[in-house]
Amino acid sequence: MKQFFVYVSLISLLVSSCKSSKYTDLGDGIYADIQTTKGDIVVKLNHKSTPVTVANFVSLAEGNSPYVNDEFKDKRYYDGLTFHRVMKDFMIQGGDPLANGTGGPGYKFKDEFVDSLKHTGKGILSMANPGPDSNGSQFFITHKETPWLDGKHTVFGEVVKGIDVLDTIANVKTLERDKPEVDVVMNKVEIIRNGKEAKKFDAVKIMSDYFVEAEKAIAAKAQFKADFVAEIDEQRQAAKETATGLRIYTLQEGTNEKPKIGQKVNVNYAGWLPNGDVFDTSEATIAKNFDNFQLINQMHRGVFEPAVMTCSPDAQLIAGFKEGLLSMNVGQKVRLFVPPHLGYGEQGGGPIPPNSELIFDLEILSIAE
Repeated sequence: MKQFFVYVSLISLLVSSCKSSKYTDLGDGIYADIQTTKGDIVVKLNHKSTPVTVANFVSLAEGNSPYVNDEFKDKRYYDGLTFHRVMKDFMIQGGDPLANGTGGPGYKFKDEFVDSLKHTGKGILSMANPGPDSNGSQFFITHKETPWLDGKHTVFGEVVKGIDVLDTIANVKTLERDKPEVDVVMNKVEIIRNGKEAKKFDAVKIMSDYFVEAEKAIAAKAQFKADFVAEIDEQRQAAKETATGLRIYTLQEGTNEKPKIGQKVNVNYAGWLPNGDVFDTSEATIAKNFDNFQLINQMHRGVFEPAVMTCSPDAQLIAGFKEGLLSMNVGQKVRLFVPPHLGYGEQGGGPIPPNSELIFDLEILSIAE
């Protein structure tokens, strides 16, 4: 009888160790088995390179995220959702409870861009979002290479099984706004953990740690911004006013060398609104102090470097910026307070509201060769 119980126990152990996945050849790592009405797509998740993004996906899939809206609490978030947007030779997109591209779990989190993870071909799993650092639950799987999405959408996995299913979904008949005529449903998204390291991956803790640090960063940036606004308010009063109404505050004295009219100069610059919001800068160290760093980073395509500007009354620059630049020597750094009539005036432009003062830091580094 004792022998019988030992035998039964061994059988139970073997069964329990195999029942976690129907795939036995995946190797170590964390995988997501996306079981759809068209078949299964298995993706390997990049939990080492993009831990927060993977933790978000895993905690949503397993239904244990404490950060979702109440309607999603203790529910397997992705089960029953659809691929609401399908574009052949581009991508299939899902993960939206509203199925219209606007839904999410009730929170947003940062981008995790990694140089080695790109949209290099068919089967790349990436986060869908409306802009920088605004990820939620929506994701897409590429149907071909999409390099223009690099640096805008976080790549966090790749299809290892079910490419044929991806092809099938990508080729379904669609209606207006690329919505499939017949819903393609994710019946279940099952997370598979193979190996000791994968089993130790604590998605909820990773998300918890992220949000704690994110709150600290938000508070620090808010304080930095408040201090900066107080600083510029003082400097505005102390700045020298020109006949046009431009105010110039010297931050750093330069040399005796003054650029000649028509010469090109290398310039570091930064521009702010009066409330302390930065709208552009050539210096990454400045941009990183503000909430919209990713947006500015995208504007510069990830490359921050001095701008080459022409010292000329005919330069294509706003009047206040140009006046300030023409007043400077090499090595000098100034802070300009540009009134609306010397800036973008009543119409504003881009991130600049109508009738807004602008604050610019300018530093002429050298004469451009």
